[in-house]
Amino acid sequence: MIHFAPRILLIAVFFFGCSTDPRIQTLSDQSDVIKTINTLFIETDNRNWDGVKAVFADTVLFDMTSIAGGEPARMSSQNIVDAWDQGLKSLKALHHQAGNYVVTINGSEADAFCYGIAIHYLPNAQNQNTRTFVGSYNFHLSKRAQSWRIDKFKFKLKFIDGNKELTGQAK
Repeated sequence: MIHFAPRILLIAVFFFGCSTDPRIQTLSDQSDVIKTINTLFIETDNRNWDGVKAVFADTVLFDMTSIAGGEPARMSSQNIVDAWDQGLKSLKALHHQAGNYVVTINGSEADAFCYGIAIHYLPNAQNQNTRTFVGSYNFHLSKRAQSWRIDKFKFKLKFIDGNKELTGQAK
């Protein structure tokens, strides 16, 4: 995978030296925020729950109400990964794809938006093996000790396609 933002940053440092130009820092921070969000999705697909937990702050304002109803809730990162582990355990495969990032940096805080698709795969007797969630994400991140951590997570569902009852239908 080619990452252009880090290359742009390297070119800027080469031409401008180790500048304190805030534009350079903003580019670097935007790249790091996107990397943090991508890590969330990649580690979820890999079911590396320690890796998922590492991108979250200790407590997260968690909002999946567009799927599950209810109200947003403050949750510990451990409770989030435990719920995902339990809820996704029966699936044979997961795949998240994200893009169209918009990142705003304000000092040691960031807001990020992206589109997202999540595909769940579980072979079953009905041969309706996939469920696809399409929507967008809003994140808030805080920078602590040179690392960006997600402290607000919101998924806004546009639609679900495929087998909505996929979990628990294994062959």
